[in-house]
Order: sequence, then C-alpha cells, then structure tokens
Amino acid sequence: MTRRELPDIAREIVNSAKDGEEIEVALSRGRSTTVNAYRGEVESLKSGSSQGVGIRIIIDGCEGFASAGSLDPEIVSEVVNEARQNLTFAEKDPHQAIALPDGVESPRLDLFDRSVIGISEKEKIAIAIDLERRCLARDKRVTGVRASTWSDSWAEFALVSTAGIAIHEEGGNCSVGAQPLAEESGETQIGYYGDMARRLEDLDLDKVVVEAVDGATSLLGATKPASQRVTVIFEPSVAAAFLGVVAGSLTGDRVAKGRSPFAERMGETIAVADLTLFDDPTDERSLGAENYDGEGLAARRNDLIVSGSLNTFLHNSYTARRLGVISTGSAVRVVRSRPGVGMHAMQILPGDRTREELIHNVRNGIFVRGVNGLHSGVNPVSGDFSVGAYGHRIVEGSLGEPFREATIASTVQRMLLDIVEVGGDFEFLPGGTGMSSLVIAEIALSGS
Repeated sequence: MTRRELPDIAREIVNSAKDGEEIEVALSRGRSTTVNAYRGEVESLKSGSSQGVGIRIIIDGCEGFASAGSLDPEIVSEVVNEARQNLTFAEKDPHQAIALPDGVESPRLDLFDRSVIGISEKEKIAIAIDLERRCLARDKRVTGVRASTWSDSWAEFALVSTAGIAIHEEGGNCSVGAQPLAEESGETQIGYYGDMARRLEDLDLDKVVVEAVDGATSLLGATKPASQRVTVIFEPSVAAAFLGVVAGSLTGDRVAKGRSPFAERMGETIAVADLTLFDDPTDERSLGAENYDGEGLAARRNDLIVSGSLNTFLHNSYTARRLGVISTGSAVRVVRSRPGVGMHAMQILPGDRTREELIHNVRNGIFVRGVNGLHSGVNPVSGDFSVGAYGHRIVEGSLGEPFREATIASTVQRMLLDIVEVGGDFEFLPGGTGMSSLVIAEIALSGS
C-alpha cells in the first residue's frame, strides 16, 4: 500500500467537516533507536516506530476529542466518529474553540538535518561501546559503567484545521549518555552526563566522558554538611530545574485556576534586576526551537521576567480566550492529547563572570551539582520547596569537600529575590534550555 503523506490525510478529514463543526487534526509518525553497551559489547539494541492521530471537533463551545496510535484509514475513520460521539457528552465552554491564525509569521528555521537518520547501526554501536571504554580509561576508580547509550529519533508532525491552519514539520536528533560507577575504600558513587544534538558532529563526546566520570569520582568521600543558612551556587542544569518550576507557574492554565503564586502580580517586581527569563523557540541554537506551537501558530519569543519584573504569562488559544488576552504561541502537545500550555525553549540572560569567579566570591557556601525530588518537593501553589541536594562545600572562595544527603529549603518567591548573581557560564542543555549558574543567598541547608 502506498504511504500517504500526513498533510493529505489531515486535509481529507478536515474537508469532511459537517455544518457547524470546527475540526483540528493532528498527525505524527516517527522512529527511534537505542543502543546500550555493557562490558565492551551490545547489551541491547531497540528500534521502534510510532504513529498517532488526535482529532478535536468543536461545535458551539462543546468539544469532542479522540485519538489512536495508528494511521490505518479504518482506524482514523473510527477516531473521527468517536470524536463526534464524545462531542455529545461534552459540557459547553464559551472559551473552547479551534485556534485562529493570528498573522504572526513563522521564523522558518531549518531544524532538520537528514544526516541524522542516515547513521549506520554499526556506527551507533561503535559510539556506545567507545563511550564506555573511555569512561573506564579516564580514572582507575571507575570500576564499571552502568549505562553507556546511544539514542536517535526522527518524527514528523502535521496539523490542519477548519480555521485555515495547515503545518507540516520534520525533526530529528541523536544523543549519548554515560553512567559510570566509581569506587574507593568500599564506597560507590554514580555519575551521569549526556548530550543531544541535531547532527552527529555536534555531539560533544569528550565532555560527556569528563562530566560523567568527574561527577562520580568527585563525590567519593562525601559526608553530610552541617545545618546552616548558606550562599548556594546552582550549576546550570540545577538552575534550569528551579527556573523551570518558576516558568511552570507563569502559564495561563495555572493562573486561570488560581494555582500560581504570581497570578496577581503582573508588572510587579518578583526577582532581582539581574534576572531576565524568556522563552525563545526562534533561537536555532536551542534543541527546543520550533517553527510552530502545538496549535499551529507561529513560534515567537516571550519575555516572562524582564529585569526582575513580571512581564507576561504564557498562553495557548484557550487560556488566552478565558483570560481575555491573546495567545503567546505557547501551546504544547503530543498528538494524542489536547493542547496544553508551556515553555518551548527557556533561556536566561547571562551575566559576565565565570563559574570560577562566582565561587571565588563566596566565603561560606555550597556548590550544588544536583538535586533529588524537585517535583515532589515543591508546592506549586505556595512556592515552598524542600529538596535533596549534593555537591561541594565552598570554603573561602574555593571548592572544598563533597557533601551528600543534604536538604535545601526556601520558597520560589524568596529565591528569585535572593539571587546574588547570574553567571556568565551560559550553555544550552540537552533539553534545549539556555542557562547559567545562579548564586543565591540565604538558603536553609539541613544536614547533620
């Protein structure tokens, strides 16, 4: 059977709309490969493919939604019928409607390099095995590598609606990761680091080996720190995790439900003047870059916090209508779900000083390499957080002994106002976030 193109399938469904129906059709298909090496051999090699369809039908504020994991014509037809059937049970919502074109032009980014889908299976295996070998060779205290992996994926997405939106995108990436085990004097520590890129040549394998191994060996001999209030330096991935919590509370759905601590603070100062936080899916350097959001509206930059002031909330078309504003092009979705709202490519404006200079200015503090339990340890309504942390003490401007089994606690609101400095060590993380280290004062540290 001839393979049908996704836009053709979507248009056919949309063209079958009955009088009064708004229809939005989202379709996807993709494939992926994962290789795991262990002790110089392939432990597992998994390849798979996926397909999906999600259909929304709306009449006068009532929505019917249905989805399936197949593009078989008979199943797609059943999904259409199921969406119409579900429509009969829906409650009317005056804000429910298909997104309308808003005139914003797509950035037309070239985000797909076809070479990523041409990498041979032999080369993928070789990279995973070599990554394990290099981790073992870097430090004699590394006694094994729990996981040395290669992954790659390709996907295409199409969305067509009766409102006149019609988009089709392709994307792909490859990634590697290593999880070495370091042992000394009967103690074992586990490290991890990974990298992701759109092209094989952009993967930094050297950095993966160094960061993964050093992450494990540097924590050997770690002890519980003394309980106290200290200045904390979050390395970029940890800073990204905390600011991701902040960004998650600046979405229209959280505001509409009264579940954001910043809901009534538009235009107010909520952070130090050095902090500017924004979502920029038009920045091609980020792996979160997109040409369109999950409803087919053009991607655009949205400045959430500008020099410490709350500037905007993120909206999809539904939350925008509910709150009487316009969409910020921030719909996020997988095909088999309704559109939500969220960040695509979070970034921060970096400061000027290196990480070493940041550490040098701290007399008594901690450098946090990682946290545990962030999502369960943060109250999304009050902003209170208490999470596990590990890293190194900072003593008189230098990194000291490693610590573990500690807890750091504050509130998100307080943390934003206690930022002492934003680092100049800006980097794009594998998930697409652009982040620097953050220096934050007066965080409660609990240990021994």
